[in-house]
Amino acid sequence: MQYVAPVAIGVLYALLMPFVREPHRRRPNAVMPAGADATRLSGGGLDGWEFTFTAPIAPIAFRGLDSWTFAGIGRLPHTGWDVVHHLEGNPIIPFAHTPSPGCAICDPVIALWCLGGGPSLIGLVRRRRRGHRPDTVESPPAEPAWHPGTGTPVPSGSSD
Repeated sequence: MQYVAPVAIGVLYALLMPFVREPHRRRPNAVMPAGADATRLSGGGLDGWEFTFTAPIAPIAFRGLDSWTFAGIGRLPHTGWDVVHHLEGNPIIPFAHTPSPGCAICDPVIALWCLGGGPSLIGLVRRRRRGHRPDTVESPPAEPAWHPGTGTPVPSGSSD
């Protein structure tokens, strides 16, 4: 359960986040890794190394405001830092002993979703099901298509 729950949390996050419509969906995903890293500045247990790690994440998070790719990239170093905290530092949540490994498992799940352009997983499943039944008439998508990584709308009739 220690390994299944973080994956489930990451998948649940990816299922619920599309309820925030684009282009607003990408912004919290870009900022969250920087905020998560900054929370350790006041007691992460690794002294000056906390600042050393947080400083390079800030520009990545800033670039993530306009790029799903950078929003995903921002989560990956955080995964490594969670492992370091588990082995050498203090837990993220003082009253829990294993939140760092859980975060290290959950973050790559969310990173993969971000690197994929932050799509609606429910919408992907619906489109895939419609694609397997050629005898049904396809209805228009509920929300416009977006270019992965750029967050710009795809013009209607485009094959992208």
